[in-house]
Amino acid sequence: MKIPSLFKEYIWLVETIYQAGRISFADISRKWSKREESGGLPLPRTTFNRHRDAIQDMFGVIIECDRKDGYRYYIYNKEVLNNNSVANWLFSTLSVGNMLDENVGLQGRILLESIPSGGVRLRRIIKAMRQGCKMQMTYRKYSSATDKTYLAAPYCVKLFKRRWYVLTKVDRPVKDGAPGQVESSMAVFSLDRIVDIQLHQEKFTMDADFDADAYFAQSFGIMVDNTIESERIVLRAYGMERFYLRDLPLHPSQRELSATDEYADFELFLSPTSDFKAHLLSRGEWLQVIQPQWLANDIRNWLQAAIQKYKKE
Repeated sequence: MKIPSLFKEYIWLVETIYQAGRISFADISRKWSKREESGGLPLPRTTFNRHRDAIQDMFGVIIECDRKDGYRYYIYNKEVLNNNSVANWLFSTLSVGNMLDENVGLQGRILLESIPSGGVRLRRIIKAMRQGCKMQMTYRKYSSATDKTYLAAPYCVKLFKRRWYVLTKVDRPVKDGAPGQVESSMAVFSLDRIVDIQLHQEKFTMDADFDADAYFAQSFGIMVDNTIESERIVLRAYGMERFYLRDLPLHPSQRELSATDEYADFELFLSPTSDFKAHLLSRGEWLQVIQPQWLANDIRNWLQAAIQKYKKE
């Protein structure tokens, strides 16, 4: 991935200030002069100011100067670099690309996980979002042998576990209703199961109170089921799993309750949909549901069913 030189400078500047915590312009300029691309020259103040503005516009990262602390610069909103925003995703992608670009000789020793781009389908969905037009979408579920066509209004796209999804508002025929009577409901579609997608001439206006983050706030991943209420869940992580959960929380609501030399207990508030249950099952003996009891029973029953399959062999 070839990164334009200007983007490399943006990435370098953000990383330098972020890693330092607080740093003077003189120290920034000194570090800049040691870069091979600088030719040994210091960083001009005008270039620094232009880069600050561009970084804020492009990535939403605000570089502030604390005059009371010796005119040292710092990242005002560090949380932008730690959340699930598009700006953070873009910055992280460019940062990794820049690192790879600077270490071409090590490409055979730097292995990356493949993430499907979504290709034409993702581009058309984003174009429909930008133009405010509906999409005519042909879709096939894994459980179906036939295709189904929808006229859908795209609300947002989300990347989860290496797959792209689109949240839409779809008009469906009212069950037992009059001919032509429809009702709107939200529906999530996986891009890798979209057979065909075309922009439709019909326009739509997104609900004024819609907030993508709020819509998925109580979800583990991509599933939203209004029939499953959010509730307090307590998990016990054994061995190395407790460290993994500390570094990579399962949900923004996660917090640690207590810890021993053998395990740690974590609390979450979310809707325990099937994708969340599947994750718990994937962790096997390392993750135990303490509360609620009904969820612990579900996981135990699923594990017992899995054991029975092995016993049959």
